[in-house]
Amino acid sequence: MSMARFKRNELPALTAEREEELRAMAGRPDSEIDYSDIPPLSDAMMADAVRGRFWRPVKAQTSVRIDADILEWLKAPGKGYQTRMNAILREAMLRERQHK
Repeated sequence: MSMARFKRNELPALTAEREEELRAMAGRPDSEIDYSDIPPLSDAMMADAVRGRFWRPVKAQTSVRIDADILEWLKAPGKGYQTRMNAILREAMLRERQHK
């Protein structure tokens, strides 16, 4: 089965038929939803569930001024210096929060 891929700004226009189908689904009460094909979830399965397991913080683009020697040190191992800088700052932030 192939998967159709679209860029956000190149999505095909909704047809009148598709719009009507979406309106009909939105107007349907939850009691009419068929859940028969969903496997049951036991309490044991839910005991292993982890909230936010796949959550990642939103990245913000910014500009910071740091000493040249620190930047050189961060870049020395190769690609990924911004990730290393973020990890160092996150560790410092978490350590500070623990001591408050």
